[in-house]
Amino acid sequence: MLLDTSGLLCLHQKTEPSHTKACNLYREATVKLTHNYILSEYVALANARRFPRLKSLNFVSDLMENPYIEVVWINEYLHQEAMNLLFARQDKNYSLCDAVSFVIMRQRNIIEALTTDHHFEQEGFQRLLLP
Repeated sequence: MLLDTSGLLCLHQKTEPSHTKACNLYREATVKLTHNYILSEYVALANARRFPRLKSLNFVSDLMENPYIEVVWINEYLHQEAMNLLFARQDKNYSLCDAVSFVIMRQRNIIEALTTDHHFEQEGFQRLLLP
């Protein structure tokens, strides 16, 4: 499954309503994948919500070092493919980060996302968490 920003938030923050479900789904997943745009977005979200900075940075560092999580590093090709998707879906409010996720998920045949974001459902993927 793809670990999206909102899913990471649910994993990391015990006060999130979907924390327990996110932890259970995470433990059960055989494939865990994220990308550096998601990690960047998570740091920004944690800052905006005024979470303790060191705790958030350590969480992201731990994700990057976890041997059971594949972190995809976005190159020019993936970035451009995501931009192409955004141009093709101008009726949607997808972020660039979302579009990168969709491109990677299609390339890897991943259908599940640990996310609360309804954009994943709009694009034909399975959102595993409710907002």
